[in-house]
Amino acid sequence: MVGIIMGSQSDLPIMEQAANFLKSLDIPYELTVVSAHRTPERMFDYAKTAQERGLKVIVAGAGGAAHLPGMVASCTTLPVIGVPILSSNSIDGWDSVLSILQMPGGIPVATVALNGALNAGILAAKILGSGNEKVAHKLQQYQDSLKDKVLGTVDDIKEMHPNQYDK
Repeated sequence: MVGIIMGSQSDLPIMEQAANFLKSLDIPYELTVVSAHRTPERMFDYAKTAQERGLKVIVAGAGGAAHLPGMVASCTTLPVIGVPILSSNSIDGWDSVLSILQMPGGIPVATVALNGALNAGILAAKILGSGNEKVAHKLQQYQDSLKDKVLGTVDDIKEMHPNQYDK
């Protein structure tokens, strides 16, 4: 099971990308708002009880100063994937990216691209898939579909722009 948390409801359109990916692979998840600054007690409780609720990975999205992923990582031994979010109070998203990326030694947070919740969901599934053949198989099918999608465009482009490359 994957925990998906965000600093505020305004982050939901981004964080739903992770939820939707996990749902597509039938991976259970929980999704809620946990603000590091406005509800610190809730954040501490969420992180400290995550493992007993069956969570294996936490995906935490935050904008602006983006303290949520790092603070959660400091309260649990579970892997935490940080999603920097371009928010209304952000400086082009760099403040969020650097706040999550530049964690001190001892408290790692895996960090995806700005607004990269889809990749966070995929990474969470890959973490789970390392110990679960069913999840690993579904991930392989997903990756194969990406390949098929790209290869499906080859003939279309070749019709418009003929070339000799046949592989």
